[in-house]
Parts: sequence; structure tokens; C-alpha cells
Amino acid sequence: MKIIADENIPYVREAFGPLGEVVTLPGRAMTRDALLGADVLLVRSITKVNRALLEGTPVRFVATATIGEDHIDKAYLSEKGIAFSSAPGCNANSVGDYIVAALLVLAEKHRLDLTKMTLGIVGVGNVGKRVWARAEALGITCILNDPPLAEQTGDPRYRPIEEIQTCDIVTFHVPLEKQGPYPTWHMADEVFLQSLPPGGIIINSSRGPVVDNDALLRLLRQHHIHAAVLDVWENEPHLDSALLENVDIGTPHIAGYSFDGKVNGTRQIYEAFCAFLGIAPIWDPAPLLPAPEIPELQIDPDHPKALDSAVHTVYDIMRDDAALRGLCGVPANERAAYFDLLRKKYPRRREFFNTRVRLTRPDPCLVQRLRGIGFTME
Repeated sequence: MKIIADENIPYVREAFGPLGEVVTLPGRAMTRDALLGADVLLVRSITKVNRALLEGTPVRFVATATIGEDHIDKAYLSEKGIAFSSAPGCNANSVGDYIVAALLVLAEKHRLDLTKMTLGIVGVGNVGKRVWARAEALGITCILNDPPLAEQTGDPRYRPIEEIQTCDIVTFHVPLEKQGPYPTWHMADEVFLQSLPPGGIIINSSRGPVVDNDALLRLLRQHHIHAAVLDVWENEPHLDSALLENVDIGTPHIAGYSFDGKVNGTRQIYEAFCAFLGIAPIWDPAPLLPAPEIPELQIDPDHPKALDSAVHTVYDIMRDDAALRGLCGVPANERAAYFDLLRKKYPRRREFFNTRVRLTRPDPCLVQRLRGIGFTME
């Protein structure tokens, strides 16, 4: 059995090697010719899996080690009887950590009192739920919007989009859907953005086209939108450098790129493939995981920025911002490759739960907040 896999899937050889011959390739180098002898295709988000890639190949199982599926033509796979699996929720904690770091940077930069602000969360699936829990731990009032869940559950806590448009900050955690009952392509268009209160803040870590990037740039320049955090961009890897220059935080589609999240993705598609083969999974990634870079952290509760210090010590989001801003100094014809290289060479980032925090004196309130945003407390 021949398995073609994206080279950026961690431990893919260790997991799938006992099941067949594993050949790794860059995600953008996946071609039909490379798959002519392949039985299995394992990708991440940058490989477009469709008829053009798979027609005439013997591939019978496709998996993406990501939560997003908009790069997969599932209708074609179904038509051809090709089995498919993704990794829902694999990086939910990673994105939750990212949003916490971004909110704290925005609060510091713009002198915001987060406890007096409202956060509109659009999409309350695996990721949105983590963001909701962390935001509440920071004392932020959250308004939830998820039309599919509202229809399925009838739960009144899922509010209409009009209430989201009253929020101080709006963050998106939705799949990219161009059609169907709940389209999300350009859901944050010029009309939506104009409807936000003056001084509103936009965060997008879902899919680039969920937010109309041209409209966002115009409204940032007009100062109707006060600040923006973008981890995802329209036309990746060919993002708009003018938009990058106008956002407060810009990162190269890495919100869900924690090492833990990527390994979770490998495990999930491995288990799905074992189910496809009708065998019991035996591979366990736990013994392979390296020790966290910061296993313990001592925090003084009397420090005015104690919580911020813990977050930024474990994950410095502005390092990722600085790396992406280097793109503006690269020749235009090299920027796409630069963007991809940032993702390929992304430093190993561990999630907050890997770090055990000790306080120099008891402070139940700080303990509750740190635990609420994901840290392990002593």
C-alpha cells in the first residue's frame, strides 16, 4: 500500500509506516502524476483535492489533518466512492490560546478594559466553544451566533446576527461555505462591517474569504473599524500587503498550528484510516511528544500584568506578527513562497495546558482566570 502525505503532518511516518509505504511531499507539490501509484492521500489545508488531482488514480482513502474541509471536493469523493476523513476539533485549544493572546495585546495597545466589552462569537463549534470559555474567564461578556446550532437545538443562547453587530469585538470561527442554507463566504462584507459600532474590532482565524478583505481595508483606513486581527487572508498565499500594514496583528494562518493540535490531527486521521481498514489502532503519539519548552512558570499575583505575562511568556503572538510583516520587505514575486515558508518552518508552539503555573502567594481569582484560559495550576 502506498501512502502519499503532506510533509508537514507530524509523525506521519511513525503512525502510517506500519500500514504501508509512506512518501511525503510539500502540500503544493501534490500532483496527479505523484498519485498514480497511490492508495491513500493525506493532506493539510493547502492541497486542493478534487477531480483534477485524483481522476484516474487508484486513491481510495483521503484524509485532511485539519478541521477545515473547504479544500476538499467531497462531492467528487462521494461520486467516486473514495473514503474521506478530517480532524474536527484537533486544534481547538490552539486557536483558543491564540485568541486569548490577541485579546490581551489589543487590550494593552488600545487601553481596553476587556471586562467592560462584549465579544461576538460567530460559530460555536469545537473552536468557538473554547474561545467562549476562555473569553468568559477573562471577564468578557460573550454573545453567541450559530444559525445551524440554533436550528438544531432551539437554544435561546444562540442569538441572531443583528446582536453580533452590536458587539465591541467580533471573532469568526466558521467553515467556508459558498452555498447552502448557511453561506459564510464574505459574511463580513461591507454592509456587515459598516453595521458594527464605530471603533469595532474584527478577528478572523477561520477562513480568509469569510471577511471581505477589500472592504475591511477600506473601513480600517476610514477608522470605522478600529482594529483587526487576521490570521487568515483572501487569496492565500497571495495576501494583500496593504491590508497587512493596516491590521493590528497579522499572522500566517497559524492560529491552529500548535504542535499539540497538529499531532492531534495526525492521530485522528490515523484512527479514521484504521477504521477504514477494519483494524484496531495501536499507534500512540504520547511517548513521542517532546517536553514543553516552558513546563513551569512562577507568577507574582501582585504584578499588575500577571496574567498577560503568563500568556506572552508561553506564546508571544507578536513574534508571529513580526515574522509575517517581513513579507512587505520581500519582492512581490517572492511573497507567496515567503508566506508558505513561514508556515512550513513554524516554530514549535505548545498549548497553555502544558505549562504548570505556580503563584508566589495564594490568589483564588487569578488561579480561576489562569485555569479558565487553559493553564494547569499547581
